[in-house]
Amino acid sequence: MLHFDVEIRAARKDADIHSQRILGIDPGTATVGYGLLVHKGCDQFEYLASGTIQTPKTLDAGSRLKMIREDLACLLKEYKPDVVSVEAIFFFKNAKTVISVAQARGVILEVASYFEIQVAEYTPMQVKLHLTGFGRADKKVVQTMIKQLLGLPEIIRPDDASDALALAVCHARSLTPMGSGLPSAS
Repeated sequence: MLHFDVEIRAARKDADIHSQRILGIDPGTATVGYGLLVHKGCDQFEYLASGTIQTPKTLDAGSRLKMIREDLACLLKEYKPDVVSVEAIFFFKNAKTVISVAQARGVILEVASYFEIQVAEYTPMQVKLHLTGFGRADKKVVQTMIKQLLGLPEIIRPDDASDALALAVCHARSLTPMGSGLPSAS
């Protein structure tokens, strides 16, 4: 067993039992979005980090997936999340796109499993429902909710990072009874 694996598991065991570090991941081959927050209960969040893993188009598919795995492993070692919340594949119009996203998701699921980190999966409709109360909400509405819930001065950019934070918030809200953490439909 590698030394850093032990450190990650020990850090998770020592974490405050009333909070949970959630790493949201928006999968892709060219761009993987990530967003990390601490869920402190109910709708109390602490924003920690967000960004993207970018892979050059000049690399072959295997090299791009390797880069995603290595960069994600670094993020897991640095941030030590309790759970990874990743977007589930539910429907794509383009078969070529769905295959590359599925490959990236496979790498993401594998590296989380390697570090023995729980994985939760949510469809875009579930994310929108948990953030806005409406499963077909516009992306801008979701981004505004993320900004408000995390107390940020502006909307997170790029969209992939904002989507990843939405996945993290969705997981946190899925832990409470349906409706208790949802905004009112006014």
